Amino acid sequence: MTDKDVFQTIEDVLLENERTDVIAPLEGATDREGTAGAGGAGGEGGAPRNDAADSAPRPRSLVSRRSTSDTVFQTVAYTAGATTVGIMLLVGLFLTLRAGSALQVAGPSFLWTQEWSPETQNFGIAAVLFGTVTVALVALCTGFPLAFGTALLLSEVVRGTLRSFMISLVDLMAAVPSIVFGLWGVFFLQDAMIPVARWISHYFSFIPIFAVTGENGETLTEASAFTSSAFIAGIVVGLMVVPTQASVMREAFSQAPIGEREGAFALGGTRWGMIRAVVLPFGRGGIIGGTMLGLGRALGETIAVYMIISPVFTINWQVLKTGTNSISALIALRYGEASEFGLSALMAAGLVLFIITLIVNFTASTIVARSRSGAESQ
Repeated sequence: MTDKDVFQTIEDVLLENERTDVIAPLEGATDREGTAGAGGAGGEGGAPRNDAADSAPRPRSLVSRRSTSDTVFQTVAYTAGATTVGIMLLVGLFLTLRAGSALQVAGPSFLWTQEWSPETQNFGIAAVLFGTVTVALVALCTGFPLAFGTALLLSEVVRGTLRSFMISLVDLMAAVPSIVFGLWGVFFLQDAMIPVARWISHYFSFIPIFAVTGENGETLTEASAFTSSAFIAGIVVGLMVVPTQASVMREAFSQAPIGEREGAFALGGTRWGMIRAVVLPFGRGGIIGGTMLGLGRALGETIAVYMIISPVFTINWQVLKTGTNSISALIALRYGEASEFGLSALMAAGLVLFIITLIVNFTASTIVARSRSGAESQ
């Protein structure tokens, strides 16, 4: 080792490394160019070469070319999305065109008229719309606690094979036809819920919606006064929407960050403390979105409600009392016997339900998307 190889400071080492990294490639390039120049002189009669142009770095193109598979996938995805939106718009356009004649006759009073008699041109959706919202709210109050508890159970408590089995079982409930739920509600649940409805009416009759009274204001206690009510129909629909709500909530809960979970445990928190401080704030968007998706499903439920309720065309504020209605049940009930104008009136009712359902579902989808992106976490 010579004196030139001895470095006094770390700066000398770094400077020598930089000099070596820069000069070595240039020396190699110079050797290759000299060899090529000699060969070129012998083969081309000593033609001059532009060494500066050959040694200059060539910029690499940053433009990427889309592969055939990416192009096909993007085309199929855009086509599917455009087709879905197009079908939805066509459905709305169809309902609007078919409902035009009825809406021209009824005018704005279509929204607040309770009677339904298109033959006499006295019809509106006030009563059926109120019944639709009543059944949906009862379903929401029934389904939300079950879906919320199920989602927490599947995401935070059970593990392993049992968890997979229970998830499959809950998801399988969504595949049960609504007519099966309707038959179960008519032949089993209705008789079982009459004592419950009677008990609620007895102890909470001071709340107007829980009172069951006759035309003269007398309290009704017979079993026939509690059958085919919005309360029973709402419970059946609430059980139908539990899988949808539970699935969305469970997905939101499972996306809570592992680091924050472990940090809560490391600070001495209990499992419930971790759920309350980490999982629930992060999954708030999923809770709201899943609940609203269930509400959208409950608003449009037809067969189960049609089989249970006793249709009336007056606003019934007493949810435990016999008699209610819904837009979807009205369409199913009157579609087969409706005249041309009556069919137009049914289309107008369907258009209102279509708009309400779209608003609810779009709002829910927006909230769920924000939850998945983590925008609702704290």
